Amino acid sequence: MTTAEELSAFAPLASLDRGKLDTLARAGRNVRYSAGRRLITEGRRADRCWLLRSGCVAVDAALPGRDPCVVQTLGPGDLLGWSWLVPPYRWHFGAVTTEPVEAIEFDATRLADIADADPKFGYTLTLLLFEALVERLQATRARLLNLYRNPSDAAAAAPSRAEIGGGW
Repeated sequence: MTTAEELSAFAPLASLDRGKLDTLARAGRNVRYSAGRRLITEGRRADRCWLLRSGCVAVDAALPGRDPCVVQTLGPGDLLGWSWLVPPYRWHFGAVTTEPVEAIEFDATRLADIADADPKFGYTLTLLLFEALVERLQATRARLLNLYRNPSDAAAAAPSRAEIGGGW
């Protein structure tokens, strides 16, 4: 079983009071996965989420006729999976471990039951998950801006030799 102390080590959860951490800890369990394990398959039922302790997970999107395309990588301290919050409770992306992963896994049904029983806790939990979602959207925005920037803008933004520390 996961403890409140373990959960408080995760930055997004550090602001929760001891009671909320204890409640959340009862819904979590420690898991380990080897590299190459598919945790999420896009389109299937979303029934859990994870707080990553160690390792790396590639979040990917299905492409017709091609291998999935990696859209983001997640590591220690990151949250994986929030599709369980929104009907029809299906994964919107896939995810596969790229190296061994240790995580805390939460059963979505149990989290939803806890949130229903304590709406104030449910609201707090939802805010935490949406904060993670906003961070992911901002990271995606930055990647897209970088991907689609004008190459001449990149050259103009590059520091000159003098700015780097002198000429040749």
